[in-house]
Amino acid sequence: MKTILGCIADDFTGATDLAGVLARSGVKVNLRIGVPKTPPTNTAAFEVIALKCRTSPTEDAIAECLSALSWLKQTGASRFFWKYCSTFDSTDKGNIGPVAEAIMADLKIDQTIYCPAFPENGRSIFMGNLFVGEQPLAESPMKDHPLTPMRDSNLIRLLTPQTTAPVGLANRLCVASGPDALRARLDDLRDDGVVHVVVDAVANGDLRVIADACRNMPLITGGSAVAMALPDFYMSDGLLAQDASEYTAPQLDEGAIVLSGSCSAMTRAQVAAFSNQAECYKLDPLDLANNGDQPVREWLQNIPKDVVPLIYATAEPDAVRKVQEKLGTEKAGEIVENALARLAVDARNQGRHRFVVAGGETSGAVTKALEIEQLTVGAEIVPGVPWTFSKSNGINIALALKSGNFGTESFFSDALELLNS
Repeated sequence: MKTILGCIADDFTGATDLAGVLARSGVKVNLRIGVPKTPPTNTAAFEVIALKCRTSPTEDAIAECLSALSWLKQTGASRFFWKYCSTFDSTDKGNIGPVAEAIMADLKIDQTIYCPAFPENGRSIFMGNLFVGEQPLAESPMKDHPLTPMRDSNLIRLLTPQTTAPVGLANRLCVASGPDALRARLDDLRDDGVVHVVVDAVANGDLRVIADACRNMPLITGGSAVAMALPDFYMSDGLLAQDASEYTAPQLDEGAIVLSGSCSAMTRAQVAAFSNQAECYKLDPLDLANNGDQPVREWLQNIPKDVVPLIYATAEPDAVRKVQEKLGTEKAGEIVENALARLAVDARNQGRHRFVVAGGETSGAVTKALEIEQLTVGAEIVPGVPWTFSKSNGINIALALKSGNFGTESFFSDALELLNS
C-alpha cells in the first residue's frame, strides 16, 4: 500500500501515542522501532518511525531524522509529520526546531506549523503560551523535568533560539474563524518571511480546523493530537479508505511487570497507587553505580509469576537533582535505563510477557533491549497510550509505553485489566 503520511517521532512513547491516535480512524498504522534497515515492504497508509533522539546531540538527531525521512520517502509518502512531546520538551539548544528546519530543507519547503496541543490530556496553547491543565508550562511540574526542565511557557520564545528563520503566531482568534482564515493567516506570514508558525489550540474543534487548513502541507509538526483529524480529511479527499479490520491481540503468557523510570508528577502518583497492590523494588541510582543491578535481578527471579512486580526509579525532583549532582545528568539516566532494560529481558525470559513501561527514555531502552523492530497498535488504554504487540526472541509480547505525564493515578492497574478483559 502507498503511504499517505510518514511520521517521525523523537521518542518511543511519543510514537505509540501518535500511532494510537491515527489508528482510531480504522486505517492501518505501522509502528517501526528505529529506521528500518531494509527497503520498505508491506507498508501502511500511515507509517510511524520511533526514534530515541529527543535529548541526543543536535547533529545526531538531525542525521537520524533525515535517515528516517529518506526511508519514508521511499514508501511513496508525500506528507510528513514531525512528532514531539505535547509539553514541547526541549531546551534552547534542543532538537525540535533544528530537525524541523533540516526536514524542510530536504523537502524544499518554506513554512511549517508547530502545535503540541492535546486537549484530551490537558495540553492547550493560547496566544502562543502552552498550558498543562490550568497551569502555564513553566509553572507546572514540567519545570522540574530531569532532562528538559521547562522554564518558559511561551512557544515562540522557546522556538526562536532553535531556528535560523523567523517565528510567528496564528492565534486562537484566527483559528476560531475557521480553516480559510487560518490558511490566509499562514499565507500572510509566509509573505512576511515567517517560516515557523506556532498555532493556538484549546479544544479538539481547534485541532480539526488546523488539520483542515494544513491537510496539504508537506510537513506538519506537533504533538499527536493535531494529526487526529487528518485521516478524515485524507478520506474525504479520496486519498485513502478504511482498511483495518478489528485487531485481535495474540495469545500471551499471563505474567506481567511494571517498569517505571519516569519522575513526572503523574507517574509518581501512579507508582504510589500501584505500590499498594504490588511487590515493589525501588532502584537507587547511586547504589546501582556502586554495586550493580544483580540484587534487583535476583529479587525479580524470586517473585512468583502470578504476582505483578513494580520496579521503579521514580523519585521526587529534589532526590533526582541530588543524584544528578553526584553522578552527572547523563550518567544517572543511563544507569537506570540500562538496569531497567536488563530487567525487561529477565522478565521476558521468566515468562512475563505483558510490560507496562513509564517514561520515554525508559520505553526506548526497554524496547531496544527486547529487540523490537515493529509494533502492532491495539486498543487505547487512555488517550495517547495504546497497548502494542510484537515478538521478542520469537515470543508474543504486549507493551504499554506510557509518556510520564499521561494517564490517571490508576493507569498501571487499568492497563493490565484492559489487556486481561
